[in-house]
Amino acid sequence: MRAGGAVIGESQNALILNEGSLAPVAYFPREDVAMAMLEPSDHTTHCPWKGNASYFSIHTKSTVIKNAVWSYEEPLESVEEIAGYLAFAGENVAVEGL
Repeated sequence: MRAGGAVIGESQNALILNEGSLAPVAYFPREDVAMAMLEPSDHTTHCPWKGNASYFSIHTKSTVIKNAVWSYEEPLESVEEIAGYLAFAGENVAVEGL
């Protein structure tokens, strides 16, 4: 994963979740992400299929990308394998090589 010109993680352990008609979303284990570059935000959302999501902003040397990362800390049972994993989105975030 890249953001703001910085590599923020690499993983061979991503989980790919197909979300209906939307593009598949990759969820990454925290141990494969530079957590020091992420700051928890107050933003939250609710998905009826996955549960409550908490968000993080990415801090690089050149920029802050707000709410570009989310996680389901306690997802619904049907997707419990993504618990604590991180997903990335936004025009300034690139997830490559999936």
